[in-house]
Amino acid sequence: MKLSEELQWRGFVNQTTYKDIHVIDNENITFYWGVDPSGPGMTIGHLCIAMMIRHFINAGHHPILLAGGATGLIGDPDGKAQERDLKSEADIQKNVDIIKAQYEKIFNHDKLVMVNNYDWFKNIGYLEFLRDIGKHVPMSQMLGREFVQSRLGESGTGISYAEFSYSLIQGYDFLHLYRDFGATLQVCGADQWGNCIAGVDLIRRVEGAEANIWSAPLVINKSTGVKFGKTESGAIWLDPKLTSPFDFYQFWFNSDDESVKDYLKLYTLISKDEYDDLIKDFDSNKSSRIAQRRLAYDVTKMVHGKEIADKVVEGTKILFGKTQYPELNDEEKNLLENILLIIEDKKEFLEIMVEAGMANSNTEALKYIKDGAVRVNSIKIDDPKKSFSNGYSLLQKGKNQFALVVKK
Repeated sequence: MKLSEELQWRGFVNQTTYKDIHVIDNENITFYWGVDPSGPGMTIGHLCIAMMIRHFINAGHHPILLAGGATGLIGDPDGKAQERDLKSEADIQKNVDIIKAQYEKIFNHDKLVMVNNYDWFKNIGYLEFLRDIGKHVPMSQMLGREFVQSRLGESGTGISYAEFSYSLIQGYDFLHLYRDFGATLQVCGADQWGNCIAGVDLIRRVEGAEANIWSAPLVINKSTGVKFGKTESGAIWLDPKLTSPFDFYQFWFNSDDESVKDYLKLYTLISKDEYDDLIKDFDSNKSSRIAQRRLAYDVTKMVHGKEIADKVVEGTKILFGKTQYPELNDEEKNLLENILLIIEDKKEFLEIMVEAGMANSNTEALKYIKDGAVRVNSIKIDDPKKSFSNGYSLLQKGKNQFALVVKK
């Protein structure tokens, strides 16, 4: 398939400024996408956009990853009911480094130009920016933004000048990359459409040139109707220190029967012919969960590598088997250490459950204990002040949430 056909089949088409989407089939385009480094790395929401970008790269287009070191200091206000907490430059830079490493791994060290908008904003004077850029941006455009209207309305919490200016700053990014790299396309998620339009308009006003946007729709969980990517314990991260490879695999494996069909097209590189054959087999015997198994393995392999993906499959057999944890051999215990979160026993039992992502609060953790849903080394726990033995202990909540607690 041509790129436009591939993106349509997989579900990566939402809004675009292109009058004819087949333009992307015939031209070599330098494009970019921005990542907000206010969080500690990427979630599976970012991963969806990364997969769309991978198809652009495979079609011969030239990618630029823009890490928002400058915009991250302000915080993207889009969709937020109140002001973000400001982060330090050191925290932002740490997150930028994490994000770059994650994209390099996903793209398999493909030819990826990476830039940080802090590198050009740190040298721009306030008066210079207002005169050369702000002069070209109409207030009506900025005031018309939906998030601005919601924040300024009767029930709104208000908005600072800093967050109000966010789209202006992001618009300048597009202008800078147009001038220095020849970038003429920005790709994004549907929720960033408004911010991206600012750059298209700025390039038209300042340079008299055409630039475009391609956005992907937000992924919706069909069984719940809510934005895809979170569980009762929070976001699903690509960083194994935030979401263990086991929990990552289980998230995909537990996809419902209808949504898994969409996720396979969005989050894997499965071909259309192979997809059609797989879904035909899956529809004839959904209890086999072959679609979920393929999805979980392929995405885990892409994010964490084949070795870890294979260990997760083997570790799953161990964890869901009937063997008691203390009876596992050293090889099996070592395998689990590679795929589960490891929590140091430096806090109270309830706090350890929260840190392991098994509860959102101590109160919720206590409820799970009272309900008989918590085990340590396969033994049900009824004491919230339980102490762990030296070495490793297997903490379990419910049927499929596990973590290792180490006491030295």
